[in-house]
Amino acid sequence: MLENIKKEILELLQQLIRIQSFSKEEDQTAELIAQFLAKRGVQIHRKLNNVWAYNKYFDEAKPTLLLNSHHDTVKPNSGYTRDPYDAAIEGDKLFGLGSNDAGGCLVSLIGTFLYYYEQEGLSYNICLATTAEEEISGNNGLELVLPDLGELEFGIVGEPTEMHLAIAERGLLVLDCVAHGKAGHAAREEGENAIYKALTAIEWFRNYQFPKVSEVFGPLKMTVTIINAGSQHNVVPATCTFTVDVRVTDSYTNEEVLEIIRANVDCDVQPRSIRLKPSSIDKDHPLVQAGIALGRITYGSPTTSDQALLSIPSVKVGPGFSGRSHMADEFIYVREIAEGVEGYINMLKPVINGK
Repeated sequence: MLENIKKEILELLQQLIRIQSFSKEEDQTAELIAQFLAKRGVQIHRKLNNVWAYNKYFDEAKPTLLLNSHHDTVKPNSGYTRDPYDAAIEGDKLFGLGSNDAGGCLVSLIGTFLYYYEQEGLSYNICLATTAEEEISGNNGLELVLPDLGELEFGIVGEPTEMHLAIAERGLLVLDCVAHGKAGHAAREEGENAIYKALTAIEWFRNYQFPKVSEVFGPLKMTVTIINAGSQHNVVPATCTFTVDVRVTDSYTNEEVLEIIRANVDCDVQPRSIRLKPSSIDKDHPLVQAGIALGRITYGSPTTSDQALLSIPSVKVGPGFSGRSHMADEFIYVREIAEGVEGYINMLKPVINGK
């Protein structure tokens, strides 16, 4: 059975690569995934370009685990020397846009779902969610369908990690700040210079140390990245705007960080979004321990994924190498896909079989 699954998901990945599926344009890959599952007797659900399904013997009395990855891609960069949609296999390499990020993870999770689909007596239900708009952190991807998936206990998010376990992921706050002063003539002692007020706030962002330090990431990081003020040389500026990039660790929620910042700086602070949350899973969680027993290492991920949209414990793990993501002539090793589905299955066995 498993060998047939490996063959089928490899063919599925080739078919997915051959279809353009930029973020917000994933309708054809969504349809392909839906047909692939339906042909194997799986009842599918779809909302826009998101497709999800549950194991055959779903039991409402049991908790549900989530298997999630995305089928949208970035646009191919100018460095490509190959056809991004060719899906050619040369040696052990499968080339193509989205092959590594996150096609290999996606089809490996689909294969894992099919492996467990008809098994009875599992300790958990399984929800497979193949979702859209991950590459742009869009609103019509995983976030859109989460309310439809039902209550979830924990999740696996498929991203290329060489099957190592990202047990935490930084959240992201982008803050637009405005320091207010009063305009005046630069030649006279009048006005209140907004730049000087901004500098005081910027110095706070530069030096403040949050009390709680993450065991995985260390201190929370804040970086001022843009500043703008003034109209001409002889006018004291009434406003100064600046932007702060805040990488939130699993020690805080985005809301907590925002509250601390607003209490300490004398300027308006407006987050562009608070939806990209830090995430984590306890290192002692049975899924993590099962991965460690298989020789996988744990680490904190510096990159943002759909894991940021989940409020449940989750681990980011999958076949492929993050360094190949978004690169020209993207590829994944065929063996990585086989190792991916085997790895997911073996990580889940001691958890899902209640052992």
